[in-house]
Amino acid sequence: MKKRLRAIRRRLNEKRINCLIVTKPANVTYTTGFLGDDSWAVITKGRVYLLTDSRYIEQAQKECSSCSIIQRTDSLAQAVAKLVKKLKSVQAVTLEKSTSLADFEAVKKSVKARLKSVANIIESVRSSKDSSEVAAIKAAGSIAAQALKQTRRYIKPGITENELAGMLDFQIRKLGATNSFDTIVAFGPNASRPHHQPGKRKLKQKDTVLMDFGVKYKGYCCDITRCFAVGRPTTFYKRAYDVVQQAQAAAIKTVKARVEISRVDAAAREVIDKNGLPVYGHGTGHGLGLEIHELPFLKAESKGKLKAGQVITIEPGVYIPGKLGVRMEDDILVTKTGYRILTRNCPHLPLLPLR
Repeated sequence: MKKRLRAIRRRLNEKRINCLIVTKPANVTYTTGFLGDDSWAVITKGRVYLLTDSRYIEQAQKECSSCSIIQRTDSLAQAVAKLVKKLKSVQAVTLEKSTSLADFEAVKKSVKARLKSVANIIESVRSSKDSSEVAAIKAAGSIAAQALKQTRRYIKPGITENELAGMLDFQIRKLGATNSFDTIVAFGPNASRPHHQPGKRKLKQKDTVLMDFGVKYKGYCCDITRCFAVGRPTTFYKRAYDVVQQAQAAAIKTVKARVEISRVDAAAREVIDKNGLPVYGHGTGHGLGLEIHELPFLKAESKGKLKAGQVITIEPGVYIPGKLGVRMEDDILVTKTGYRILTRNCPHLPLLPLR
């Protein structure tokens, strides 16, 4: 925590900010250790304050040993105003740009000091993970792999998308974790919609399955997509699966600190394009950590280079409306000399035998 705050304060000094109000939940967690809701943090040159209410005081006392806890009895904006009034050295207050307009206006109305906003101060520091964060993401991936293994026995004709998604969620809970986002399960042609919502469609004797799911453990997320064929897959499905696998491998192979982000994105797209299949419209990947989507974002138009310590997804896909969808997604740690696949223990099993 001390190392994080030193890095954040360096960024604040560069921007000449002496009081930052942190409203984004993931950033509050990052700067205080607090995992609850409805709370803000205030960072000054010498201290970090957590503003919370009576529902979370006991939790905050356990989780936030490095900051001063203030129990509020009124709104967060009013609590900030009271604190700033006591901080005699603070003449200007800065809010995160991600703060809602309603919250910004409430703070503007309550706080007498000058008010401005700034973007990505904490997010840029969060982008590179330390060893404890990497360990938490890897542990989340291990739980996800175990949950999927337990769920595979239920993949048989007659089960609905909804039922399979619920079974996977149940297994994740049994293993002591929670979902990092709503589980996607898509059978057959439904998989051509990248963010398909599971429904009543039943799995057929010969069918395909796409499962996109994530686990949150100790506040940190993993994000995995696996595809399976039940019964003998069509020749076209096998071709699409093989091409996506090649595209993912090509993108992963480029991953290393100081590599242009756009180059990683291009490596996957080139493989799919050269094989005459439609190139996906979404990004090739994204950072993840306390949030399921973080910096950096791997897109064709992305600027900048990868940094050691970043954890990213690589998730190319092929989607043909009315026919099929194939996507493969793994979580990758960027290192100085290359990469490490954090979800390696969640195997790709393209053909599932019927039970």
